[in-house]
Amino acid sequence: MSRTEAPPLPEPLRVPVADSHTHLDMQDTTVEEALARAAAVNVTTVVQVGCDVAGSRWAAETAAAHPAVHASVALHPNEAPRIVHGDPEGTARQGAREPGGKAALDDALAEIDALAALDHVRGVGETGLDFFRTGPEGVAAQEESFRAHIEIAKRHGKALVIHDRDAHADVLRVLADAGAPERTVFHCYSGDAEMAAICARAGYFMSFAGNVTFKNAQPLRDALAVAPAELVLVETDAPFLTPAPYRGRPNAPYLIPVTLRAMAEVKGVDEDTLAAAIYDNTARAFDF
Repeated sequence: MSRTEAPPLPEPLRVPVADSHTHLDMQDTTVEEALARAAAVNVTTVVQVGCDVAGSRWAAETAAAHPAVHASVALHPNEAPRIVHGDPEGTARQGAREPGGKAALDDALAEIDALAALDHVRGVGETGLDFFRTGPEGVAAQEESFRAHIEIAKRHGKALVIHDRDAHADVLRVLADAGAPERTVFHCYSGDAEMAAICARAGYFMSFAGNVTFKNAQPLRDALAVAPAELVLVETDAPFLTPAPYRGRPNAPYLIPVTLRAMAEVKGVDEDTLAAAIYDNTARAFDF
């Protein structure tokens, strides 16, 4: 089986559900094809997430053109240090760039602020902290950007979508210090059961991705087990984090049923009950 081959369509869900976090712009298909395949398995709504200014503009335009798509706009935590300090090497997805300093970050944040005002933009994110890819020199720019996104989300009454990688304590600290928006979503929840209890007390939504199905992900399943049913979401983060048994192959919104069925097993509920709860939770989180 080729690692690049798309997995087959799973058996459709009986109850509609929403993919709370996807990147259609990074998937090897048209938006129309992606939405049709998702709808075929009863994934009827997706939240398209921007990671930089261009991607956020694309998310907003795509949501405006497709009723099944809602947009979330932001500078990804790793984007802020690239803007401020430059990125001479670049990466596979990001070309090399010159340092722009604080002025360039302010300009980019002003663009995100303008996009966040649009009606079909339902979220501000993914923002937060990522200490996996960004070293100590980028931490200040990440935190400044994170705090600015929190303010943007509050100003426009939008959901805040958190990216938290190897930064749990600091993300929780900034949220407590700055004052989290009314609706805050931990995308691709990566904490343990203890952190899930902290998030639950604060009323933060926890969105679980395909990695909850991985063999080595028992701490994630323990977190899901204790997360209150009314705060649980499901996502693909496609094209990344494809659920088992398709790990390593391209992910897409139509694979939500695979993750949802695994989640239902962990929660000890039937898939219809979980799908209905998750759809309601996602609509509440993103106010659609």
